[in-house]
Amino acid sequence: MRLILGKGTVNHIKSILGPTRKCYTTSSANTVFVEDLNFVPPTDSATSDDIQRLQDFVHASKRLLVITGAGLSTESGLPDYRSVKSPPQAGKDRPVIGPVMYQDFVKNTHVRRGNWARNYVGWPGFSSHRPNVSHRALVQWERRGKLHWLVTQNVDDLHRKAGSKKMTELHGSAFRAACLSCKHVVPRSELQQVISDMNPHWDAVPFEIRPDADVALTPEQIEGFRAPHCGKCGGPLKPDMVYFGECVPRDTVQLVFDKLEESDSVLVAGSSLHVYSAYRFVSAAHKQNKPVAILNIGPTRADKLAGLKINSRCGEVLTKLEI
Repeated sequence: MRLILGKGTVNHIKSILGPTRKCYTTSSANTVFVEDLNFVPPTDSATSDDIQRLQDFVHASKRLLVITGAGLSTESGLPDYRSVKSPPQAGKDRPVIGPVMYQDFVKNTHVRRGNWARNYVGWPGFSSHRPNVSHRALVQWERRGKLHWLVTQNVDDLHRKAGSKKMTELHGSAFRAACLSCKHVVPRSELQQVISDMNPHWDAVPFEIRPDADVALTPEQIEGFRAPHCGKCGGPLKPDMVYFGECVPRDTVQLVFDKLEESDSVLVAGSSLHVYSAYRFVSAAHKQNKPVAILNIGPTRADKLAGLKINSRCGEVLTKLEI
């Protein structure tokens, strides 16, 4: 959230922020960026030594490749799948809702209908989230020639909203939908009214928000919902993001490997690298003797491959680096 205020108001805003809100000001002290930390796990602040070592790492790099994950966007108020503070998948009076598997979505019309019902309910809130200080910092790195390429595992469009241009959306984007039959792509924003017109008498209040525009609904709430279809061929539509059990397109993987080859070092920000789709690039960088640094809350799959690991929030650390 970005607020332009007078100095007196800035001090007032700082004084009333709750424990899950963080406030940053610009150098002119008249602009306040408010970060929502509700889904950010508790962690210690980075030490001055940590920040200096990362500063030296970034300074030494001339063609830096940055890989980002959900931990970068939790500071914009979005939950992730693996954080200890993510919404629970089950509990008293809550439906059991986990990530949708690709094969289930493709083969099962009931799974598709439920997925689209939850996506329809979750879309207004999900699409309204704004970039945080980390997204904006990486845009400045790109504009100043420090960042050679950005690879994001996130499907929330926040890097693009912030202004990033040199980037690959490794897992696609929730802001598009694609036909499983003819591959026609449509902006997700256009579908919201289409779905609303298809379901004039259907409505549901979610139990909780889930990652990637998903929410928790009971089977009873989903009853009567009609899923959208392709406007060109009538085939089933799917959010244009890589589902669990689905492979990243080969041309996307090759593009990232090409960008890694052009780069001289890799920084991972906000990712546990639990899934192989992103881990393989860090593994390849290590085999190529390229320096690797990781900034993430909690352990990652590639900790043993990194010359530097900082256990802290991205927003706290990246805003302190000078480029």
